[in-house]
Amino acid sequence: MSNTEYYESNTTLAQYLEFHFGESWHGEGNFPKELADAAVAALDGRPTRRALDVGCACGRTTLELARYFDHVDGVDYSHRFIDKCREVIRDGVARYARPEEGELVSYQERSLASMGLQPYTNKVVFHQGDACALDPELGGYDVVVAGNLIDRLYKPTAFLDSIRSRINDLGLLVIASPYTWLEDHTPREEWLGGYLKDGQPYTTLDGLTDALSPHFQLLAGPRSLPFVIRETRNKYQHSFSELTIWEKLPG
Repeated sequence: MSNTEYYESNTTLAQYLEFHFGESWHGEGNFPKELADAAVAALDGRPTRRALDVGCACGRTTLELARYFDHVDGVDYSHRFIDKCREVIRDGVARYARPEEGELVSYQERSLASMGLQPYTNKVVFHQGDACALDPELGGYDVVVAGNLIDRLYKPTAFLDSIRSRINDLGLLVIASPYTWLEDHTPREEWLGGYLKDGQPYTTLDGLTDALSPHFQLLAGPRSLPFVIRETRNKYQHSFSELTIWEKLPG
């Protein structure tokens, strides 16, 4: 199954809707919400005009950012995810058939009102797009969030190179990733890290630092942000995403 086919499947959509809007599992918090909270905590008096959530999936981080920002754009490569984001905004509720066991599902309904998000739906806009080639009109951001994204891009360096021009001076780039580099998603020569370089371990944090340091400084992190994706009633993915926050230098 290709990367696109995986993210366009109904089963994957339901799993991500549960990840964004469903229950908390195994004692871990809601990762999309905690990602937005981490970005907001780092603002420290910075403007809150515009934010961008790249790789927004089902839109929870986008909506959480809208509590604080005047306008938030959410972008995802999956047409199915973006269609669902727009449906959730329109209806004020996330409805999905959650996989339980084999062909068995349970029907879930989560209202935005119950999460305190309903008042902010008019401040978000969702776009289908390629993170490595974003629409030129997407720019002027005080914060850009890329949650569990860079290790799923076909050319992560292109994303890092281009995102700089879309962030205001002293604005923030928030990156979280488990650094699960797979050739199914990213050609080996495009990996940011996770290999030996000149005989020494070269981590993704090393790669991020090298790619961003000319124009960004590391403001916070790295720190570990856990998350759980529920696949079925008896199967869960328990992972850790490394969170770093970068400040764009003036000039």
